[in-house]
Amino acid sequence: ELGLYKAQTKLPFNAFGTMAMARDEFEDNSGSSQVFWLLKESELTPSNANILDGRYAVFGYVTQNEDFLADLKVGDVIESIQVVSGLDNLVNPSYKIAG
Repeated sequence: ELGLYKAQTKLPFNAFGTMAMARDEFEDNSGSSQVFWLLKESELTPSNANILDGRYAVFGYVTQNEDFLADLKVGDVIESIQVVSGLDNLVNPSYKIAG
């Protein structure tokens, strides 16, 4: 939809370590189990002209051990993760099951 790039986001795509939900490029509601991190300061994310905001759902930022994140390789497994702030903002919507 035209104009969505102007919408203000709650969590912008603006820094190394930004964590977002991966999805199919042309299916907005296809994100379910994969995440990705922004691993460099990118020309795609300049202030006030960010083309990733609104295209992918950002839900967190790496706030410590950035060097460790930069060293992750294909096949590495995250064994645990901890929310250090903002847990009170997590909303679990209720869904109706058609039937």
